[in-house]
Amino acid sequence: MTDEYIDDIDLEDEEGQQLYEHLRVVVDKGQEPLRIDKFMLKKLQHTSRNRIQKAADAGFVHVNDRPVKSNYRVRPLDVITLMLDRPQYDNTIEPEDIPLDIVYEDSELIVVNKPAGLVVHPGCGNYHGTLVNAIAWHLKDVPTYDPNDPEVGLVHRIDKDTSGLLVVAKTPNAKTKLGLQFFNKTTHRSYNALVWGNFTEDEGRIEGNIGRDLKDRMRMAVFPPDSGIGKHAVTHYRVIERFGYVTLVECILETGRTHQIRAHMRHIGHPLFADGRYGGFEILRGNRTGSYRQFVENCFKICPRQALHAKTLGFVHPLTGLQMDLTSQLPPDLEQLISRWRKYINGTNLNNNNVL
Repeated sequence: MTDEYIDDIDLEDEEGQQLYEHLRVVVDKGQEPLRIDKFMLKKLQHTSRNRIQKAADAGFVHVNDRPVKSNYRVRPLDVITLMLDRPQYDNTIEPEDIPLDIVYEDSELIVVNKPAGLVVHPGCGNYHGTLVNAIAWHLKDVPTYDPNDPEVGLVHRIDKDTSGLLVVAKTPNAKTKLGLQFFNKTTHRSYNALVWGNFTEDEGRIEGNIGRDLKDRMRMAVFPPDSGIGKHAVTHYRVIERFGYVTLVECILETGRTHQIRAHMRHIGHPLFADGRYGGFEILRGNRTGSYRQFVENCFKICPRQALHAKTLGFVHPLTGLQMDLTSQLPPDLEQLISRWRKYINGTNLNNNNVL
């Protein structure tokens, strides 16, 4: 029996477009020995043998958790995992003079602090004004960088209305080695999130498969780990500061799935503040009338997007081999939002047990 699916590693935008295809195939019991590039070519649509061979050369083809070359001959019950780089964009990427907050840059890579509201890469309805267009402008005088070359550029992504750190590869070497780290889950990424409600515990772990919501295809939902629906996902969280009605938490990704933090937090009853798609853009704790209601509505105006920021990013530098650990400050809207809640709670006689 063949168990095949296309997966993603936090590399899919809100319209479902992928930066990488991540596949897992279990070889049938009766399969005759066959080169893995030929075998996978039969399994995949809209790809080429050369693309599969490039993935193998880059270390993106694994059999039973070990990298193999394209001449490896598959055997019955082999478990194949494969990550294919994206094809070129349908539309040519034009450089656009969009300001960038560059946290780190060298000859191999750039780490940027993306503002909320900026789409990461071109897609349906967003062919201009993206981070990729901004990077193309920033590197327009670098002859070796072609923004339309899939062997350079984005390695991962964050949602349009999430702010924070992203690494962009300037060379094929960087793209390959950074991509392998995301593939092997050896990077470190933490987020700060303001979520609705208080927590009885100081830290916790959320495990639940993430897949498309059966009622709303624009939203992700959480399914039991053994359900066979969706993709395995784990989020760790730690309370940073409590405000009774809302809580500031740090979220650490063990896996990277589309909308993982947003879906997981909603699943445990703590949607992100102002996250309209996941039910956080309404008053979920406290009275819905009077001065408190006005206070919360003012907070929504301060931060009219999900209160989520990619704060830290850790990886091994693709050229030097040194560990890189980068951090970014919260953007002004989140800083102001948290400050407002802190002042409000300090001026309120609040019993945290009443607002769980």
